[in-house]
Amino acid sequence: MSQIVDFKNVSTVGLESSPVAEALAGLRANEARYFMNKYQHEFSVIPASESQENLDYVNRVLKERDIAFAAKPLETSRFQVENIQFTYVFYEDGLGINVMYTVDDPKKRAVGFKLSEGMEVPKELEEKKFKFARQKSKLAGTIRGSFFVIKGQY
Repeated sequence: MSQIVDFKNVSTVGLESSPVAEALAGLRANEARYFMNKYQHEFSVIPASESQENLDYVNRVLKERDIAFAAKPLETSRFQVENIQFTYVFYEDGLGINVMYTVDDPKKRAVGFKLSEGMEVPKELEEKKFKFARQKSKLAGTIRGSFFVIKGQY
């Protein structure tokens, strides 16, 4: 069942099992605010247990860099705004992944990683030597993020 993410009243619903549930909820709300402000799009999520297709898609893209996360996926989201398809996965350890895939421009396709405040860099990313930039958010505290450009067709 789909749930619209409220960025005014941040809720941990669906993320309760995470040790950083408050920060992860803030990260999810931060994404919802971004899509509402930029595209007037309501960001909604569904439980990972009901969205195997989304998980399979993200895992297929991550294989490009030989990345497979051990953390349990809690929620996903998949939608298109303008000419960009977005797929999100929020993991129990506090990691948020988004696949940004432009339909008509292969040069603007990437996978983004965002770490909730209070979580360590996952070993799967540490081993790949990703550099993380910091971003301040009223909803999520300090978010650390990194990305890689997608080379394949998905």
